[in-house]
Amino acid sequence: MSRVKLNAPWLEFDLGADMQVLSWAINRPGMVTARRILWREVRNADLPADLDVEAWLHGALEARGALDAVTFLTSRDIAFHHVAEVQVDGVSAIAVATAGLSNAERIGYRMDRSGQNWGTINVALRLDAGQGAGHPVGLTEAAMIEALSIAASARTAAVMDAGLDLPQGRATGTGTDCIAVAARRGTVAYAGMHTALGEAAGRAVYEAVHAGTAEWMQTVQHSL
Repeated sequence: MSRVKLNAPWLEFDLGADMQVLSWAINRPGMVTARRILWREVRNADLPADLDVEAWLHGALEARGALDAVTFLTSRDIAFHHVAEVQVDGVSAIAVATAGLSNAERIGYRMDRSGQNWGTINVALRLDAGQGAGHPVGLTEAAMIEALSIAASARTAAVMDAGLDLPQGRATGTGTDCIAVAARRGTVAYAGMHTALGEAAGRAVYEAVHAGTAEWMQTVQHSL
């Protein structure tokens, strides 16, 4: 049974259990406990300049019975979402990504994107550190932060490999990217690139974002 369900304008990633989720998502940012991560697709017309976006989203989530969910906003058609699952030495990572580059940026610079369409890259990463003494193994808060940095690095590598050149250099992301990392609480203290967790997390995020950005470059970019 798939953990990812599309019901436009919503996309839902069921984590399978209550987990700690670390993100800067518009709904329930920071370190929270959640069972699901949502995407809400929007268009420019949905978000006029005078709209209180957080209040609008709160109302939409309340109507859906989903105020508990960590939630992204995206202007990318959510039908074009990509899922990648990687297993390494008994640990696993599942990444779900939507990717648009219409407001791409080069790190360290800003471009004037006023009056243009907005894109974004939203990534949800679920980590499973395996079993210990017959029970699921979880991550410490420090490991969650390290996993978030791995996911961000993988996102950046995938965007750079997409090959979108800006006046300041190769694009490294967009101005509205967001990442959420989910895992059980536990004692695993490290999730860097020398660990199985870091390898699985990085490859899953890279594969999902790479597929999304490649698709955007091949289709949407040529219609702009």
